[in-house]
Amino acid sequence: MRSIAIFGGTFDPVHWGHLILAETALNQIPLEHVIWVPSLNPPHKQATSFEHRVEMLQLATRDNPFFTISLVDVNRSGTSYAINTLLELSAFYPNTRWYWILGLDAILTLPRWYRLRELVQMCDWLVAPRLVGGENIAQSELICKQVEQQLQKQLCSISWQLLHIPLVGLSSTLIRQMCSDGSANAKGDRQSIRYLVPEPVRAYIAAQNLYLDKSK
Repeated sequence: MRSIAIFGGTFDPVHWGHLILAETALNQIPLEHVIWVPSLNPPHKQATSFEHRVEMLQLATRDNPFFTISLVDVNRSGTSYAINTLLELSAFYPNTRWYWILGLDAILTLPRWYRLRELVQMCDWLVAPRLVGGENIAQSELICKQVEQQLQKQLCSISWQLLHIPLVGLSSTLIRQMCSDGSANAKGDRQSIRYLVPEPVRAYIAAQNLYLDKSK
Protein backbone atom coordinates (compact mmCIF):
# COMPACT_ATOMS: atom_id res chain seq x y z
CA MET A 1 0.00 0.00 0.00
CA ARG A 2 1.34 3.40 -0.95
CA SER A 3 1.24 6.53 1.23
CA ILE A 4 0.14 9.87 -0.20
CA ALA A 5 -0.56 13.21 1.48
CA ILE A 6 -3.00 15.91 0.42
CA PHE A 7 -1.91 19.50 0.96
CA GLY A 8 -4.84 21.84 0.42
CA GLY A 9 -4.82 25.60 0.67
CA THR A 10 -5.19 28.95 -1.01
CA PHE A 11 -1.45 29.30 -1.76
CA ASP A 12 -1.80 33.03 -2.34
CA PRO A 13 1.11 33.00 -2.98
CA VAL A 14 2.94 29.74 -2.38
CA HIS A 15 6.14 30.36 -0.38
CA TRP A 16 9.13 28.54 1.08
CA GLY A 17 7.22 27.73 4.26
CA HIS A 18 4.71 25.67 2.23
CA LEU A 19 7.51 23.90 0.38
CA ILE A 20 9.46 23.11 3.55
CA LEU A 21 6.29 21.70 5.09
CA ALA A 22 5.54 19.45 2.12
CA GLU A 23 9.14 18.25 1.88
CA THR A 24 9.22 17.48 5.61
CA ALA A 25 6.05 15.39 5.32
CA LEU A 26 7.48 13.62 2.29
CA ASN A 27 10.47 12.38 4.26
CA GLN A 28 9.11 12.06 7.79
CA ILE A 29 6.37 9.51 6.98
CA PRO A 30 7.75 8.73 4.30
CA LEU A 31 5.33 9.41 1.45
CA GLU A 32 5.22 8.34 -2.17
CA HIS A 33 4.29 11.91 -3.05
CA VAL A 34 2.38 15.01 -1.97
CA ILE A 35 -0.68 16.17 -3.88
CA TRP A 36 -1.17 19.95 -3.74
CA VAL A 37 -4.83 20.99 -4.01
CA PRO A 38 -5.33 24.75 -4.51
CA SER A 39 -8.75 26.03 -3.42
CA LEU A 40 -10.88 27.36 -6.24
CA ASN A 41 -13.04 29.71 -4.15
CA PRO A 42 -11.78 29.69 -0.57
CA PRO A 43 -14.52 30.53 1.95
CA HIS A 44 -14.38 33.69 4.05
CA LYS A 45 -11.57 35.29 2.04
CA GLN A 46 -10.89 36.97 -1.26
CA ALA A 47 -8.04 35.41 -3.18
CA THR A 48 -6.04 36.15 -6.29
CA SER A 49 -7.43 34.47 -9.39
CA PHE A 50 -7.22 30.69 -9.43
CA GLU A 51 -5.20 30.77 -12.65
CA HIS A 52 -2.48 32.95 -11.10
CA ARG A 53 -2.28 30.81 -7.97
CA VAL A 54 -2.03 27.59 -9.98
CA GLU A 55 0.68 29.04 -12.21
CA MET A 56 2.74 30.10 -9.19
CA LEU A 57 2.27 26.66 -7.65
CA GLN A 58 3.43 25.00 -10.86
CA LEU A 59 6.52 27.22 -10.96
CA ALA A 60 7.33 26.43 -7.32
CA THR A 61 6.92 22.64 -7.53
CA ARG A 62 8.04 21.80 -11.07
CA ASP A 63 11.52 20.65 -10.05
CA ASN A 64 10.28 18.14 -7.48
CA PRO A 65 9.09 14.84 -9.02
CA PHE A 66 7.40 13.90 -5.74
CA PHE A 67 5.01 16.88 -5.86
CA THR A 68 1.78 16.73 -7.89
CA ILE A 69 -0.88 19.41 -8.38
CA SER A 70 -4.53 18.39 -8.54
CA LEU A 71 -7.27 20.68 -9.87
CA VAL A 72 -10.17 18.66 -8.47
CA ASP A 73 -11.82 21.86 -7.24
CA VAL A 74 -12.27 23.15 -10.78
CA ASN A 75 -15.04 20.77 -11.82
CA ARG A 76 -16.89 20.82 -8.51
CA SER A 77 -19.91 23.03 -7.98
CA GLY A 78 -20.81 24.54 -4.64
CA THR A 79 -18.75 24.50 -1.48
CA SER A 80 -15.56 22.49 -1.60
CA TYR A 81 -15.29 20.07 1.31
CA ALA A 82 -12.25 18.01 2.32
CA ILE A 83 -14.27 14.78 2.24
CA ASN A 84 -15.17 15.38 -1.43
CA THR A 85 -11.53 16.00 -2.33
CA LEU A 86 -10.45 12.83 -0.57
CA LEU A 87 -13.17 10.71 -2.17
CA GLU A 88 -12.34 11.98 -5.66
CA LEU A 89 -8.61 11.44 -5.25
CA SER A 90 -9.20 7.98 -3.78
CA ALA A 91 -10.83 6.99 -7.05
CA PHE A 92 -7.61 7.86 -8.90
CA TYR A 93 -5.28 6.37 -6.28
CA PRO A 94 -6.76 3.11 -4.94
CA ASN A 95 -5.06 1.06 -2.25
CA THR A 96 -3.59 4.17 -0.62
CA ARG A 97 -3.00 5.21 2.94
CA TRP A 98 -3.99 8.86 3.02
CA TYR A 99 -2.59 11.73 5.04
CA TRP A 100 -3.78 15.32 5.23
CA ILE A 101 -1.31 18.16 5.82
CA LEU A 102 -2.63 21.14 7.75
CA GLY A 103 -1.51 23.91 10.07
CA LEU A 104 -2.11 24.20 13.78
CA ASP A 105 -4.76 26.87 13.21
CA ALA A 106 -6.66 24.59 10.83
CA ILE A 107 -6.76 21.59 13.16
CA LEU A 108 -8.55 23.78 15.70
CA THR A 109 -11.45 24.01 13.24
CA LEU A 110 -11.50 20.26 12.55
CA PRO A 111 -14.44 19.51 14.90
CA ARG A 112 -16.63 21.61 12.58
CA TRP A 113 -15.58 19.97 9.30
CA TYR A 114 -18.25 18.46 7.07
CA ARG A 115 -18.80 14.68 7.43
CA LEU A 116 -16.03 14.61 9.99
CA ARG A 117 -16.60 11.10 11.31
CA GLU A 118 -16.23 9.65 7.83
CA LEU A 119 -13.25 11.88 7.02
CA VAL A 120 -11.14 10.99 10.07
CA GLN A 121 -11.55 7.30 9.29
CA MET A 122 -10.10 7.81 5.82
CA CYS A 123 -6.88 9.68 6.59
CA ASP A 124 -4.25 10.54 9.17
CA TRP A 125 -3.38 14.14 9.98
CA LEU A 126 0.05 15.77 9.69
CA VAL A 127 0.10 18.98 11.70
CA ALA A 128 2.55 21.83 11.21
CA PRO A 129 3.38 23.62 14.48
CA ARG A 130 3.47 27.37 14.23
CA LEU A 131 5.41 29.99 16.11
CA VAL A 132 2.39 32.18 16.88
CA GLY A 133 2.06 34.08 20.13
CA GLY A 134 5.08 32.27 21.57
CA GLU A 135 3.73 28.80 20.88
CA ASN A 136 6.39 26.08 20.85
CA ILE A 137 6.39 22.39 19.97
CA ALA A 138 5.12 21.31 23.39
CA GLN A 139 2.25 23.79 23.24
CA SER A 140 1.41 22.70 19.69
CA GLU A 141 1.24 19.09 20.88
CA LEU A 142 -1.02 20.11 23.76
CA ILE A 143 -3.38 21.88 21.36
CA CYS A 144 -3.58 18.78 19.16
CA LYS A 145 -4.36 16.60 22.17
CA GLN A 146 -7.12 18.99 23.21
CA VAL A 147 -8.64 18.74 19.73
CA GLU A 148 -8.35 14.95 19.92
CA GLN A 149 -10.25 14.95 23.24
CA GLN A 150 -12.91 17.21 21.79
CA LEU A 151 -13.37 14.85 18.85
CA GLN A 152 -13.64 11.86 21.17
CA LYS A 153 -16.70 13.53 22.69
CA GLN A 154 -18.13 13.54 19.16
CA LEU A 155 -17.34 9.81 18.95
CA CYS A 156 -14.51 10.46 16.48
CA SER A 157 -11.11 8.84 16.77
CA ILE A 158 -8.27 10.74 15.09
CA SER A 159 -4.71 9.75 14.20
CA TRP A 160 -2.27 12.67 14.05
CA GLN A 161 1.37 13.59 14.38
CA LEU A 162 3.36 16.80 14.42
CA LEU A 163 5.76 17.49 11.58
CA HIS A 164 9.31 18.28 12.65
CA ILE A 165 9.76 21.46 10.66
CA PRO A 166 11.80 24.62 11.31
CA LEU A 167 9.56 27.26 12.85
CA VAL A 168 9.70 29.87 10.09
CA GLY A 169 7.72 33.05 10.70
CA LEU A 170 6.52 33.29 7.10
CA SER A 171 3.01 33.57 5.71
CA SER A 172 1.24 34.41 2.47
CA THR A 173 -0.39 37.35 4.26
CA LEU A 174 3.02 38.82 5.11
CA ILE A 175 4.19 38.43 1.50
CA ARG A 176 1.07 40.11 0.12
CA GLN A 177 1.52 42.97 2.57
CA MET A 178 5.13 43.44 1.54
CA CYS A 179 4.15 43.49 -2.13
CA SER A 180 1.42 46.06 -1.56
CA ASP A 181 3.43 48.28 0.79
CA GLY A 182 3.84 51.74 -0.65
CA SER A 183 7.34 52.21 0.76
CA ALA A 184 10.11 51.62 -1.76
CA ASN A 185 13.79 50.91 -1.54
CA ALA A 186 16.63 53.04 -2.93
CA LYS A 187 15.94 51.77 -6.45
CA GLY A 188 12.29 52.76 -6.24
CA ASP A 189 11.15 49.14 -6.12
CA ARG A 190 8.60 47.54 -3.83
CA GLN A 191 9.80 45.74 -0.71
CA SER A 192 11.82 42.73 -1.74
CA ILE A 193 10.33 39.27 -1.27
CA ARG A 194 13.44 37.62 -2.65
CA TYR A 195 14.27 34.45 -0.68
CA LEU A 196 10.75 34.39 0.79
CA VAL A 197 9.33 32.68 -2.28
CA PRO A 198 11.03 30.64 -5.03
CA GLU A 199 12.66 32.92 -7.57
CA PRO A 200 10.31 31.93 -10.46
CA VAL A 201 7.35 32.82 -8.22
CA ARG A 202 8.89 36.18 -7.32
CA ALA A 203 9.48 36.94 -11.00
CA TYR A 204 5.90 35.95 -11.86
CA ILE A 205 4.46 38.20 -9.13
CA ALA A 206 6.54 41.12 -10.43
CA ALA A 207 5.68 40.49 -14.09
CA GLN A 208 1.94 40.21 -13.36
CA ASN A 209 1.93 43.10 -10.84
CA LEU A 210 0.18 40.89 -8.31
CA TYR A 211 -0.76 42.18 -4.85
CA LEU A 212 -0.21 45.84 -5.70
CA ASP A 213 -2.31 48.21 -3.65
CA LYS A 214 -3.87 50.23 -6.47
CA SER A 215 -5.14 52.85 -4.03
CA LYS A 216 -1.57 54.07 -3.41
